Amino acid sequence: MFTFVNVSMESTLNQPLSIVSTKTASLFYSVYKTVSFKRNSSVKQLRLREKTQKWLKRSINDPIAKTLAENSHLTKTQLETLLIDALTENIAEKSLKYEEKAKLRISAVSRGAFNRTLRQAKRNVIQSVYTILLLGYLGVLESTLLDPYIEIANKLQTYMSTYREALGGRKAMEEYLTVISMLRKDLETSLEQLSKPKNMSGKM
Repeated sequence: MFTFVNVSMESTLNQPLSIVSTKTASLFYSVYKTVSFKRNSSVKQLRLREKTQKWLKRSINDPIAKTLAENSHLTKTQLETLLIDALTENIAEKSLKYEEKAKLRISAVSRGAFNRTLRQAKRNVIQSVYTILLLGYLGVLESTLLDPYIEIANKLQTYMSTYREALGGRKAMEEYLTVISMLRKDLETSLEQLSKPKNMSGKM
C-alpha cells in the first residue's frame, strides 16, 4: 500500500527545480524497489512450489514408496504434509512459515488444515514407533517372527545405498540400471508378500 503526500502546487513551485526533481526521483525509486521486491518474492515462491510439487509427486508415486505407504499408518495426504514439513526447508534453503508450507501442498490448503493434518501424521508416526518399542520390550523382536521384515529392511538399505552411489557417478550407467532394476523387482515382490496378514498367522 502506498501513501500519497498532498503537496500544494504553490509550495512545489517555490522550491528549486533540482530539489523537486530529486524528491520525485526518490519517490519513483522507492516505488520501483517495492514493486520489484514483491515481484521477485512471488517468482521465487512460484518456483519453490513447482520444484516441491514435482519432487513430491515423484516421491509419492515411486512404486516402492507406494507399497510402503499403502501398508503404513499414514494416508497419502498425511505423508505429503509430513514430507513438506520435514524436508522442504532443505529445498528452499531457508526457514519457512507454516502458511508458506501449506501453499506447497499439491492441492493448496489453509494453514489451519495443514497443521491439523500434520498433527495427525505425527501422532500416527509416534504410535508406529511405540508399537515397535512395545514389541521389543515384550521380547517379540527377539523371536523369528519379524525376521522377514528385518530382511526386507536390509534390502531397502542396500537399494538406497546403491541408488545413491549410482547418482554419485560411482557406477557405470549400464551397471546402475541393471542393479537398480533387479533390487527394485525383488523389493516390490517381497513387500507385496509381507503386506498380507496371513504371513504372520499362527505365529502370534
